[in-house]
Amino acid sequence: MDITPATSAAPPPLSGAPAPAEQAKSATRPGDRIFLGFSRGSGILLLVIMAAIAAFLAVRAVNALSHNEGNFFTTFEWSANSTPPVFGIAVLAFGTVVSSLIAMLIAVPVAIGVALFVSHYAPRKLATPLSYVIDLLAAVPSIVYGLWGALFLVPHLGGLYSWLNDYLGWTGIFAYHDGAARSLFTIGILLAIMILPIVTSVSREVFLQTPRMNEEAALALGATRWEVIRMSVLPFGRSGVISASMLGLGRALGETMAVATVLSPSFLINTSLLDPGGGTFAQNIASSFKESGEIGKDALIASGLVLFVLTLLVNGAARMIIARRKEYTA
Repeated sequence: MDITPATSAAPPPLSGAPAPAEQAKSATRPGDRIFLGFSRGSGILLLVIMAAIAAFLAVRAVNALSHNEGNFFTTFEWSANSTPPVFGIAVLAFGTVVSSLIAMLIAVPVAIGVALFVSHYAPRKLATPLSYVIDLLAAVPSIVYGLWGALFLVPHLGGLYSWLNDYLGWTGIFAYHDGAARSLFTIGILLAIMILPIVTSVSREVFLQTPRMNEEAALALGATRWEVIRMSVLPFGRSGVISASMLGLGRALGETMAVATVLSPSFLINTSLLDPGGGTFAQNIASSFKESGEIGKDALIASGLVLFVLTLLVNGAARMIIARRKEYTA
């Protein structure tokens, strides 16, 4: 006797019944439609504001560049108030990028270590107050960091600079010729301290979101705590750590008052990171804007446009890295 399994089929929709998409649309409540409109409007408004900022910077930059007698990208001079004006961003771009990279190299490994300690090693009685302290550090004003750096950090870095000169001075990058420690390396250390709370806080929250099932599965297989972190926590939180690092890098690129308080600006690119001198976009704008004329202000705005584009490129690269990582882990 041939017995065939019964197959269940959904009943055909009635001829007059609306499609599921139409049903969902008709079932949307007025509050949902209002929230959707506000959300969409907020996104459009953000794009409009960004476009307006870019247009303003571009218009003022064109006015300055039309009067510039030097090469904007390669000139090692900033005399925007002279007649004729001569200015370039070579030194500013070098100082901004180098100081930010030093800050990232110092801050990111320390921030990941602190975030892992708070989320997976420290007891709750210690982790909770430590988290509060880290979050409070992110709220300290930039000028406070700048004053601390100028009055405490700079006078106490002479020993570290001498040690670097004794053991790594042969490279030329860490050659120290005495003098006050108002250099790009000092700025990098100060920026690392400033961005450390941001990177730590975001990384800690990402690590805490690791699925408990993954960690318990690794422990059931006999993994140690470090192996659990290496196989479960770090892979899960990689994209979050990248995002946190880009947030910190954004602050480091645009930091103004702390850098202006500590750095001794000069339009020279030194081979040694320990020698005084250099400058950054934000520091130059803050220190020169008040005494600049019309062309000088437009020149500073032109340098701000370069910083604006640099920040957009950094964030765009971060988004690409995160997207590729998601595709790889999917």
